[in-house]
Amino acid sequence: MTIELHFDEINNSELAPADNKLRERAIEAALHAYAPYSHFQVGASVLLADGTIVIGNNQENIAYPSGLCAERVALFTAGANFPYTPPIAIAIIAIKNGVIQEQISPCGACRQVMIEIERRSATSLRILNCGNEQTLIVSKAADLMPLAFNFQP
Repeated sequence: MTIELHFDEINNSELAPADNKLRERAIEAALHAYAPYSHFQVGASVLLADGTIVIGNNQENIAYPSGLCAERVALFTAGANFPYTPPIAIAIIAIKNGVIQEQISPCGACRQVMIEIERRSATSLRILNCGNEQTLIVSKAADLMPLAFNFQP
């Protein structure tokens, strides 16, 4: 078996306007993250099929691991508030000490949630891993976790 990952890496100055807007909203979300322990502020913005953008950020808690990643905060907020509108893209960015970090990739738990959302909505979820200079774009979450759990209720 061969597993391949396909992605595009684009200079932020060349992002499409809609992708740049998602990146900007992710930055806005990261700036409001609750990260008093790691000081690693992560923001995510989710684009829904109707054009709505929902944001989320990491929420840490002293009773680790009771916090939650930015990606899941944004995706669960979208699911709770817009249950019939599928997410079609998510932008993720990290800021530490006021500096935008290079591209970060979602953790395994977030990847599994993204894959289940893709399966549930029968729509691919584009992932924009945004950095200071460049954005790495993956066309679907399943590409980030090819051996994901595959339970179908």
